[in-house]
Amino acid sequence: MVTFKISNSEWEILKIKLQRKYNHLTDADLRYSEGEEDGLLERLAKRLRRNKEYVFFTLSKELNDLDSNRL
Repeated sequence: MVTFKISNSEWEILKIKLQRKYNHLTDADLRYSEGEEDGLLERLAKRLRRNKEYVFFTLSKELNDLDSNRL
């Protein structure tokens, strides 16, 4: 899998989008600090019952269009 980076400011926007799309995610599930992308992917994959590639794809897609209100 290709590695990617999420800044804290980007994460604040992504987190809101994820909370709207997956309302069962808790604050603990969405805990993130720069440099901990792999841990975030693993945690979200487990909670969403998906693989890390799916979570990576979803987050990457949203990173490309942060200004959009779409999920």
